[in-house]
Amino acid sequence: MSHESIQTLLNANEEWAQNVIKGTPDFFTQSATGQSPKILWIGCSDSRVPESVITASKPGDIFVHRNIANQFHLNDDSALSVLTYAVKVVGIEHVVLVGHTNCGGAAACLKAAEDAAADTGAPQPDTPLTRWLSPLIALVQSLDLSACSASEALDKVVQTNIITQVDNICNSEPITTAWADPNAKKVTVHGWVYDLARGHIDELVFREAQA
Repeated sequence: MSHESIQTLLNANEEWAQNVIKGTPDFFTQSATGQSPKILWIGCSDSRVPESVITASKPGDIFVHRNIANQFHLNDDSALSVLTYAVKVVGIEHVVLVGHTNCGGAAACLKAAEDAAADTGAPQPDTPLTRWLSPLIALVQSLDLSACSASEALDKVVQTNIITQVDNICNSEPITTAWADPNAKKVTVHGWVYDLARGHIDELVFREAQA
C-alpha cells in the first residue's frame, strides 16, 4: 500500500502553515485562543465541495457539519448536537444548508426510487447508507418527475432536498427555541446549491424568525 497521498497532505500542511505564519505571524496563536464563526455550514461530504476553499474562508470562519447528501434528520443526534452547540454556545448568526449539482447521494436515491417503481423485486440492502438515505428516497418517490429528462430530474431532487432539509432545520428545537426567545441572537437559515460546473453558489431559499 502506498502512503504517497498521505505524505503529500502532510507536506502540503507544513508548507501552508509556514506561508500563513509569514503573512500573519500571530494567526495560529490567536486561533488557539477560541473561535467565533458567524456561520454554520451543513453540507455534503463530497470532496468537490470543501466549504473553506469555495468561499475563500480561513480557519475559524465557518463551523461545519457534513454528511452524505447534506441531510438534516430530526432524529440525528450528531446533526442536532452540532446545531445546538453552534446556536447556543458558539453564537452563530446564519445556518447554511448546502447541496450541490450532480450529487451522488441524490442520484442513488433517484435510482432506488426508479427501481422501486419498476417493481424489480430486488429489495434494498439494509446498510447504514440505505438507512441514512431512506428519507431522501421517500422524498424522491413523492415527486412527479415524469416530464423531466435525467439531468432535470436530478436537479429537481437536489433542489427539493435542500428545501426539505432547510424546513427540517427550521423545525428543530435549537432554531424554534432561538426564534421564540426575543432576547436570543437571531438566526437565519439559508438553502444554497453549489454548481460544480460553474464553481458558483446560488441561494434557493432563506428563512428567519417572524416578527
